[in-house]
Amino acid sequence: MSSISLIYALLASIVPVFLWLCFWLREDRLHPEPRLFIFLAFLGGMLAVPIVLPIEQFVNNHFSDTSTILFLWAFTEEFTKYFIGFAFVLRRKFVDEPIDVIIYMITIALGFAALENTFFILKPILEGDVVRTIITSDMRFMGATLLHVVSSAIIGSAIALSFFKNKIIKIFSLSFGIILATFFHMIFNFFITKGQVSDAFTVFVSVWVASIILLLIFEKVKLFTPVQESNV
Repeated sequence: MSSISLIYALLASIVPVFLWLCFWLREDRLHPEPRLFIFLAFLGGMLAVPIVLPIEQFVNNHFSDTSTILFLWAFTEEFTKYFIGFAFVLRRKFVDEPIDVIIYMITIALGFAALENTFFILKPILEGDVVRTIITSDMRFMGATLLHVVSSAIIGSAIALSFFKNKIIKIFSLSFGIILATFFHMIFNFFITKGQVSDAFTVFVSVWVASIILLLIFEKVKLFTPVQESNV
């Protein structure tokens, strides 16, 4: 593997992801998060990839049912991304607004997608297949990257919507968010692995619809402040 090929793969993965990151950070432009911790969250998302891969390999080697494998893969990725968020940033004092949680979970998801995309793009680059490199990059940008964003944002939204609630409600909401994100991720992977163009198109449309719903949730979460909560 040449260093030049690796650099090309990283650039082809990180530049599109950076565009997504800029887009989602604009949703919190009135109270932006410290750039250092945005960077830390992004790196944490990348760190999640080498944690997840051996677990997924273990699952693949010890289970034969496709649905079970896809579920465990999806759960592993979603739980690991949440755990990274909890360990790196979510417990920090500056995470003082519900929307902050969503921003950090999305940032972690984009870090995860950046490194994962690198692995997918690296193969056609090494083979000198320019067309497949471009197609793979575009498909990852429009589909898989956005899938990670929406899945992690589901968890972030679950936490955000229970931000000012008691501990029991927070645990229930988090659990529900992880389960919902897992099934959303699993369904995406299931239809993609079927290899049918119509199924893939339906799934991609569903991810984009989910993204629109996510934007609406952002607007709702922006209304949540300690002052408003104390007046309830």
